[in-house]
Amino acid sequence: MAVSLKDKLQHDNVVIYEKAGSIGGTWRDNTYPGCGSDVPGHWYSLSTEPNPYWENYYITQPEICAYWEEIFQKHDLASRSLVEWDEENGWHNLTLEDVVSGQIVLTQAEVIIQAVGGFTLPLFPQDVPGRENFTGPLWHSLHWRHDVDLKGKVVGVIGNGCSAAQFIPIIAAEPTTRVINFCRSPQWFTMKGDYRYPEWLKWAFAHVPFLMWAYRSSIMIRVLTLYMQQTAPAAFHDKMVPTYPPGCKRIIVDPDYLTALHQPNIDLEWTGIQEIVEDGVVLKSGAKIPLDVIIFGTGFCLVERDITFRGNGDLTLKQYFESEGGAMGYYGTLFPGFPNMFTIVGPNSASGHVSLLFTIETQVSYILKLIRPIIDGKAKSLEVTQEATACYNTWIRKRMKNTIFLDCFSYYRGDNREGARNVATFPGMMILFWWITRRPRWDDFKVVGGERGGIDDLNRVPQFLFALDINRWTQGEASVGVATNSLLVEQTLFIVCVSTVGPDW
Repeated sequence: MAVSLKDKLQHDNVVIYEKAGSIGGTWRDNTYPGCGSDVPGHWYSLSTEPNPYWENYYITQPEICAYWEEIFQKHDLASRSLVEWDEENGWHNLTLEDVVSGQIVLTQAEVIIQAVGGFTLPLFPQDVPGRENFTGPLWHSLHWRHDVDLKGKVVGVIGNGCSAAQFIPIIAAEPTTRVINFCRSPQWFTMKGDYRYPEWLKWAFAHVPFLMWAYRSSIMIRVLTLYMQQTAPAAFHDKMVPTYPPGCKRIIVDPDYLTALHQPNIDLEWTGIQEIVEDGVVLKSGAKIPLDVIIFGTGFCLVERDITFRGNGDLTLKQYFESEGGAMGYYGTLFPGFPNMFTIVGPNSASGHVSLLFTIETQVSYILKLIRPIIDGKAKSLEVTQEATACYNTWIRKRMKNTIFLDCFSYYRGDNREGARNVATFPGMMILFWWITRRPRWDDFKVVGGERGGIDDLNRVPQFLFALDINRWTQGEASVGVATNSLLVEQTLFIVCVSTVGPDW
């Protein structure tokens, strides 16, 4: 975002507020053994910053962290960064706390861009109580304890998603470490291999009716089931093959987890945990399992933030989500009642199975188009209308209705994993997301100040896809009664802790 502001809008008055001592987001924080991307490296790179030097097809956490650090230094972003922050901010009035010195800093920004990502806070399942009772080492994979030697220990790993699947084979490589993996539900695994579709098959996918559907459903189920049955121990087959369709939750690119299950020092436990006690866990069957160490590989809070954003009427973003029955927004980028605040990777903007960087770059491009009138002095603030947001989300839910996303327990359904709707993924191909965000629909916004005529000129582009696919969007001139709290004459943009994707539960 900061690079694009400098290069594309020639706007250099940018401040990045980072809550840690260095950049990197989830790839800085997740340092557990085996951590890496399940998206191939050349697809997990910015289109403007390709990296010809990736070591392997799938890239590791140290490589990814170094990649972002290099971009950060290359574009001289460090000189505009404040680090070590913990904040509670209002709309345009930011309250920042330096967590090292304790100093409270009050500042202002004309535009706020929330770029904290979706994998910044660890999730501990509420139905597994008693963490405070355990007397041994206990941690979440997000905060790996590199000081704890696992040799000779009995380690309980709670969760069997992407994070756990990556670090279990690594810690279990030590034969004196016994790993008990507590699983809630089975996962779909696919081979971690390099496979390219031949041109004839891609042509067939594009032109043969229902072939893609058949491949995604019955054929995909057979292929994944066959791989899992050929790779995992036969004793686990009846528990490990899911009954929900592939794609309902993120498919795990197998990091040798299934092969590792053949080792005698790894056990799977499918009985639910009743509670954690001082020396282990008690299962819902009443059985007690003694443990020396407990590691949570249970993913992240997707919706919850450790930052308070306040909009018009003192409404917080959290309160807005609660009033709507879950996280929702406009193009996953804006929220009614929050002028001049933009989000990267907001509700229903991600894809479950491709690189998130495409979404990020698409939203960055969209945000640049929205804030250009503010930077050029054609507007002081803009806010998406409630009507446009409601109409867009009606379309989202209509498209989501016949999808597979509510068929299983998944972080796509919010932080409790079982919400009434999908709040994470976009219900369509990501090229459609790019298409609908390629030009702003200015009539969907309340605009305050500046030269309204300049905005109107930008709105004279027909949106044929919307007219066909969403039936009818809210039209007409919106009201301009928006609070413009403490707008600065010289624009300053606030960008919060850029973070990318990470493993999930």
